[in-house]
Parts: sequence; C-alpha cells; structure tokens
Amino acid sequence: MSDSPSPAPKLSTSLNVKLSTMMFLQYAIWGAWLPFLWSFLSGSRGMDGDQIGNMFAIGAVGAIIGPLVAGTLADRYVSTEKLLAFSHVVGALLIWQLATIESYWGFLTFAGLYGLIYMPTLPLTNSLSFHHIKDIDRDFGRVRVWGTVGWIAVGLAMGHWLLSRHTPTDGVLESAQATLAAALAEGRAAAAVAAQAAVDAAQKLVEAKQAAGKADAFRLSALLGVVMGVYCLFLPHTPPARDAESNPALKSLSAVKAQPLLTLFLLAVPVSCIHQFYFVHTETFLGKQQIAAPEWSKAIFGAGGGGLMTVGQMTEVLVLAAIPFVAKSTSRKALLATGLVAYAARMALFAYFDSIPLPTMATLLIGIGLHGLCFGCFIFVAFMVVDEETSADVRASAQNLFNLVIVGVGVIVGSKIAGWVADWAATIPTGQFDEHGEEQLDIVYRDLFAVPMYAAIACLLLLLAFYRGGRHESSTA
Repeated sequence: MSDSPSPAPKLSTSLNVKLSTMMFLQYAIWGAWLPFLWSFLSGSRGMDGDQIGNMFAIGAVGAIIGPLVAGTLADRYVSTEKLLAFSHVVGALLIWQLATIESYWGFLTFAGLYGLIYMPTLPLTNSLSFHHIKDIDRDFGRVRVWGTVGWIAVGLAMGHWLLSRHTPTDGVLESAQATLAAALAEGRAAAAVAAQAAVDAAQKLVEAKQAAGKADAFRLSALLGVVMGVYCLFLPHTPPARDAESNPALKSLSAVKAQPLLTLFLLAVPVSCIHQFYFVHTETFLGKQQIAAPEWSKAIFGAGGGGLMTVGQMTEVLVLAAIPFVAKSTSRKALLATGLVAYAARMALFAYFDSIPLPTMATLLIGIGLHGLCFGCFIFVAFMVVDEETSADVRASAQNLFNLVIVGVGVIVGSKIAGWVADWAATIPTGQFDEHGEEQLDIVYRDLFAVPMYAAIACLLLLLAFYRGGRHESSTA
C-alpha cells in the first residue's frame, strides 16, 4: 500500500471559467491604456519626457504602497472578492477622468490615485486564485494565461478602433507618398525634397489625430473596470485569513544575502528599467512605422503600435509553455542569460531597424516577438530561482520582495530614466509648437533604444561574471 499523498482534485470547469474570466478582465483593464500612455501624453497633452516619466512612476508607487493596505484589508477584515469589486468600480471612476484631464498636475494626481486603487488588485486576483486552486503548479498557469489573452484582445481592439475612428481617410498622406515615389523614380531632387516635406506633414497630422483618439483607451478601461467590479461579486467567497503577518517581506531579507539571490536581486532593478523602456516607448515608435506600413499589417493590427505589441504577448504564452520542459535540462544561469541576450537584441533591432537588410515590418515583428524570451527567460525564471533558493518559511515573503523590486522600484527608476533619455534623444524639429511658442522636437530612436541595449549587454556581463549556480544546478549536475 502506497504512502504517497493522493493527487489534488482537478479544477472544476465552473471554477476554471470563473477564475479565467477574472484574469481576462483584470489584465484587459490594464492593457487597454498602458501601451498608449506615452504617445497620448506627448502627442495630445504636449508633455515632455520627464513629465511622462513621472506618470509611469506614480503608478509604480501605487504598486509599492497599495498592496500593503489592500493586503492587510484582505487578510484581516474584508473578503477578497468584495475588496476587488470595490477597487475596480472606484478605479473605473478615476481612470475615466484621465480621458479629459489636460493639466499635468491634474493628470498626475488622478493617475496616482488610480495606481493606489488598481495595482493592489493584481496580487489580490492571484491570492483569490491560490485560495481556491488545490494544485497551483498544475492549474494556475491555465488560469493566468487568460490575463495575457485579455491584454492581447484589448490591444488589437484599440488598434482597429484607432484605424477606423481616428485615422484620416482623406488620402492626403497616400497622395504625398505617391508624389514622393514618382519624384525619386524620376530623379527630380528638388521635387523629392518638397514631396518628403509633404509626407512628413501628413504623417504628423495622422499621429496627432491618433494621439487624441487614444483618450478612448481610458474610457475602454473604465468600462471594463465596471464590468469587472460587478463580476467580482459573483466570484467564489474568499474570507480574510485574520492571522496573516503584518510585514512578511522582511523575513526574506536574510535569504537574499546569499548567492545566487544576491546577484539576481541586484540585477533586477536595471533589468526592470530596461523592461520599462519597452512599455514606455515602443507603442509610439511602432505607431510611427505603422502609418506607412503595408495594408496587411493594418488589417491585422490596426493603427498605432498597441496592436503590433500584442505579438510580444503571443510569444510570451509560447515561451512560458515551453519553459517547464526546457528548464529540466538547462541551467538557470543559461536561461537568465538568454533573456538578457533577447533584451539586448530587441533594443538593437529597434535602434537599427532602418539599417538591417530585412523589410522594416519583418525586423520590427522579430523585435516585438523577442518579448516572450525577455519576459519568460529572465523575469519568469528569476521567480523560479527565488522559489528554489529559499526555504518554505520565507518563500512567499521572498517572492513578494522580488515582485516589489520588479514592479515597484524598478518601474519607478526605469520610468524616470526612460523620460530623461527621451528628452536627451529628442533633437528633430517637428514643425509643431507648444503653448510657449517653442518648436517641439521628435525623438531619434536610434539614440533612444541604444541606451537600454548597452544596459542589457552590461547586465549580461555582470550575470556571467558573478552569478553562481544555486541548488538547482548543484542538484542536477
């Protein structure tokens, strides 16, 4: 007679559907507006890089402070599903305002309040799932993947909304492009210069109209938030535990002092900064290329860069599905290094896309697709390492601490640096003027993306030099 424990009961279809729908809505709310924030604030609200960096950073402040308050409430006083319902309805009211607020301080205030309300709902949806799923290793992945599907769905939806409702259809850009092509083919240099100026002006008009239309991303997020708030009332009851520790993250600090966690935690901040560059700047960059992209690209992804960015989430699903199999025969250090190589390669493709002997759209799709390796091989594997290198009594605390570094400290620092670098790389006159009569500048993306590219290479060298194999490597050697 075997003494091995019987396997946990399978996740029921009803519970699977409920939790998967919760994850879909949870990440659709976030994905509806986050990729568009930079281009909306720069193109429609006239904010500079430093100001926009503050907008991204203020949300990360919410990721640090908010969960401490919400976690205490959920652990001791309020059922998780009711706290989620309240948070999402209030969050919807806040984010709806962002569509119309024009002042810097007004937007910063509401963005900060929204961060305090929304960011705690991310760990709360996880904890609700963990409470009801009996075998987390077996079943949580199939629930969580629907969050990525939700992000993809709203990204594509917004891309097609911008194309159909906020992209000029007067043919001015197409006419200017045809004139330019003819002038270049006939070798008429002066006419080509004039035609290029007309193309640039038409593109700026398209960018401006699309940027203004991205206010609808906040409205979509608010509507989804209301739906989520009501839906949460029908989720399984998840009562407070009432015996949770007040500050469990402090317990894991001693474990972080040992290798390989010390190196991993020290690299987490710069890698999170590099990761944030992608979410801050890529949609704007891709949106500029999408204006002149082939029709098949617009038919699939719509206008702007948000639809194109969903390719990264698609590859993320594939990589995360493959990692459990690859990790059996590959060291953690090799997987982490693969992620850092992908970070550097992605930024290199974005920085030098016009010098690579491939069609522009193919180069960009490869760069976007590398997001799956970036996230899966570094960030996801890093959480695996934290789990493997800590004892059971501090494991959850260490995971929370690492998450705090990634989505809190790293995002704040990365958002500020991304804003400063954008201001440094903005050297091209646009022909548009701000409220003070000063001509606005456009970003040189080669300079912009070269910074995180070199940072990723530096992180790779540090990993190779200082990361020492942990328990997993020693146990399987």
